[in-house]
Amino acid sequence: AKDVPPEVENVTYPIWEPYTFYKKWMGMKKEDRVQHGFIAEKGRKAWKQQLSTWIRGNFFVPDARKFWIKPSIKFLHTYLKDNPVDAIVSTGPPHSMHLIALGVKAKTGLPWLADFRDPWTEIDFYDQLMLTKWADAKHRRQESAVLKSADKVVTIGWHGGQRLELLGAKEAAIITNGFDEDDVPQATELIKNEYFELMHIGSLNKDRNPHDLWGAVRELVEENTAFSEKLRITLIGKLDNQVLQSVEEHGLMDHLNKIPYLPHAEIFPKLQSASVLILALNDVPSIEGIVTGKIFEYLAARRPIVCIGSATGDAAKIIAGAEAGQAVNFGEKEKLKKIIRGYFANYQKDGLTFDSGKIHQYSRKSLTEQLVRQLDDLI
Repeated sequence: AKDVPPEVENVTYPIWEPYTFYKKWMGMKKEDRVQHGFIAEKGRKAWKQQLSTWIRGNFFVPDARKFWIKPSIKFLHTYLKDNPVDAIVSTGPPHSMHLIALGVKAKTGLPWLADFRDPWTEIDFYDQLMLTKWADAKHRRQESAVLKSADKVVTIGWHGGQRLELLGAKEAAIITNGFDEDDVPQATELIKNEYFELMHIGSLNKDRNPHDLWGAVRELVEENTAFSEKLRITLIGKLDNQVLQSVEEHGLMDHLNKIPYLPHAEIFPKLQSASVLILALNDVPSIEGIVTGKIFEYLAARRPIVCIGSATGDAAKIIAGAEAGQAVNFGEKEKLKKIIRGYFANYQKDGLTFDSGKIHQYSRKSLTEQLVRQLDDLI
């Protein structure tokens, strides 16, 4: 909110959503955050969570913000009569925001840009929502209506753009996510860490568990005493129980530094102190199009990135374009092992850096310029 200029009018309207009831049902505190990515920290999901997932998927279509839709359309239609605008921008998820814009466009005829920061029916956890045929059909009808009615569609990656066009979008422009330069500490020189630290920041669910990494690192520990003495594996964020089991099974618990949570303001100093940043992608059919938000903060930290999951997907394309690291496919343990061995050798010599000259294309200032050009073209 602090990034919004004071002269921008911010219109608010009261809504209702079911998360307060959900938190009481699950025994959560009011300030607890609802996890959207299916992480089971204590083994199998409890029956309440299973039931809640089924209810969420089948009764809250497209999402739990569905109760915003009709009141917002009515309110905005009235508001816009006295406060005309040039265009509508909706951004989702939650995809209920697109349905608000769909309704406003139907009533006003205003040009509309629909911005997809994540897919809808092709999101990586869509098949885990336990949808009935009726609910699945409703999701797809709503998605199709949005894509076919929007005058412009924007999304974050090339594979995702192709998929949206196949689903009905006239043309999908690509504007990736990015990083805010104001959030990045201006370190003039990257400090060599006491440890060779492999770091991952963010949630690690079972689909994102990097089995090949644990196998490669274990072999390097067994083969190289210096590597074993210097190795630290830092995982910051929510961890699925299966991730911890994998680390333990590979005999790496003595090297593990587990940090459950860090405020965002403390993230960049941690990233900048790491030796190698690990980007673990979800092992799902839609992997080619997965672009996680953390990749851009990794870029801004100017530490080498190892992407595990796809060597040809959108995430790999971004890393290669910024000359910021390397990507491997699932199952390429030997290649991953060679990459980590090479980074360790560089660490022993003079630390690890990469040429950051190409990362500025992913700053939010640069990306906003791209969005402005799309809006200028639209109107």
